[in-house]
Amino acid sequence: MLSRVVISSIFFILTLTIKSSQGQGPPINTDTPIFLGLEGRGIRTFLKYSAGEKGNIYSMPVIIPYNVTTDMLIGVGVPYISKFPQTDNSQSGFGDASVFVKFLFIQEDGRGKTFRMALKVRETFPSGKSGISLDAYQTYIGLVGAHITTKLGIYTDLGYILASNQISDRFIYNFAIGYPLMPQSYPPDQINLYLEFNGTISVKEKNHILFISPGIQYIPGKKVLFELGTQLPFLENGSNTKKIDFILTFGTRILLF
Repeated sequence: MLSRVVISSIFFILTLTIKSSQGQGPPINTDTPIFLGLEGRGIRTFLKYSAGEKGNIYSMPVIIPYNVTTDMLIGVGVPYISKFPQTDNSQSGFGDASVFVKFLFIQEDGRGKTFRMALKVRETFPSGKSGISLDAYQTYIGLVGAHITTKLGIYTDLGYILASNQISDRFIYNFAIGYPLMPQSYPPDQINLYLEFNGTISVKEKNHILFISPGIQYIPGKKVLFELGTQLPFLENGSNTKKIDFILTFGTRILLF
């Protein structure tokens, strides 16, 4: 555990020493209130690999956001999941589908900077394969915010998940800092570093897990980006918490129209 904290701390300190003059793309694990460009009217997919004491899980969600207006974004998503437990048979199939909407209610733009806040609502349906699905309706209500300048991006999202079928409600919190490494250009040619903190608290079981999540993002043009990140458990409290060794994520976002 200590070595993981040291690695993440070194990653963070190195990013602080780099001079930059460019905005960022969306964080890897934290939501964003920016609705245009690669954040909307496109498709996002990523492969996520989770390794832990209970076994390994591969998941590949496909998320399609669409910015209806500059103040409203809607979207759908469905994951394909493969589970390889250590004490049971492996299984694969589609997980629970979800629909979401975001409403931008604060937008304060200045020269080379912006501050935005959005309300996000998401409904997840128990539509997945048996053994893959949670077999519960899940309603998420949260706030998404960002303060972005040409040299720094700070992102937060806080939310609460109401679940049915005796599944515990959960409080979700995320925080991200983004640092661009390359000067501004058009078409975009950017490399962005991120340090994120991603936490979940299960209300019923009082379980709490917090990840430190460094990552890197490459935007080679105005219609595509690639991102690579890892999540390292910093805090795992609770008797029912499944111990996770690490999570790796590799993904892409493509602007379709």
